[in-house]
Amino acid sequence: MKRKIILDLAVTLDGFIEGKNGEIDWCIMDAEMGFLHFLNQIDTILYGRKSYDLWGQFTPGIEQSEMEKEIWEQVHRKEKYVFSRTQQGTDDHQAIFVNENILEAVNRLKSKPGKDIWLYGGASLVTTFIDLGLVDEFRLSVHPVILGEGKPLFADRKRRLRLQLVHAKTFSSGVVQLIYHSHGN
Repeated sequence: MKRKIILDLAVTLDGFIEGKNGEIDWCIMDAEMGFLHFLNQIDTILYGRKSYDLWGQFTPGIEQSEMEKEIWEQVHRKEKYVFSRTQQGTDDHQAIFVNENILEAVNRLKSKPGKDIWLYGGASLVTTFIDLGLVDEFRLSVHPVILGEGKPLFADRKRRLRLQLVHAKTFSSGVVQLIYHSHGN
């Protein structure tokens, strides 16, 4: 069976993935949401370069919960691909840089044996993947907050994309997780 590319993101009710200064302090980390289960479903993470610089080697502080520390430990064990126009080769942390031919590189990756693949972001990489028809599943965790401004999830989307809802779940935190499969462009 072919590996799926899964876009898994937290989003505010008004469609933002970050506040205007990049803040994600509104994002609820809730054990009930089963994020560790999701991490067991994947073995590869795809980053844009800016997202990788921010989060690719993030180390949680001592004030963070045991669950958050376990999540980051799991994340750092995954194979990492970073999409960058400039950086090449691999880095000290074994991340592989992809500079061109995204469609071919990703289709090659999808046809290799393995678990599913997490499209981590950022926003411009997400837009590119959607435009190329590479996102198989959208897992959006809608948080009960309205920011009013920030970085929108679907900023540069110009065409309609039909999705099929396959699962919806509400958590006691007020987060609603929506899982859609793509019908393609």
